[in-house]
Amino acid sequence: QVQLVESGGQLVQAGGSLRLSCAASGRTFSTYAMGWFRQPPGKEREFVAAINWSGGSTAYANSVKGRFTISRDNAKNTVFLQMNSLKPEDTAVYSCAADQPPYGDIWYVRSYDYWGQGTQVTVSS
Repeated sequence: QVQLVESGGQLVQAGGSLRLSCAASGRTFSTYAMGWFRQPPGKEREFVAAINWSGGSTAYANSVKGRFTISRDNAKNTVFLQMNSLKPEDTAVYSCAADQPPYGDIWYVRSYDYWGQGTQVTVSS
């Protein structure tokens, strides 16, 4: 069992930056692929970014490509989401998720085995 706890969400002005963190429990964190998803108000949860077990491969939604960066520190059991040039449409609850082997398709919610509770990011115009 893996527990994921997100932090770093807050109110920020458009154009600003935030860094989200997701701390994981357990000794097998380095074997998990990790993803960030978000759920805007009144909308479905959507894929934001993902990173493979080693950190050597990443993927992003088109809407955040060039603005967001996902990274991980396996020694600290933590995955990060650096968010720059934030826009009001980035407002959402951001959740991290872990996908244990065998890995599924990173784009889909159903591929992930464990989820955090989420952290609220609000971008004001």
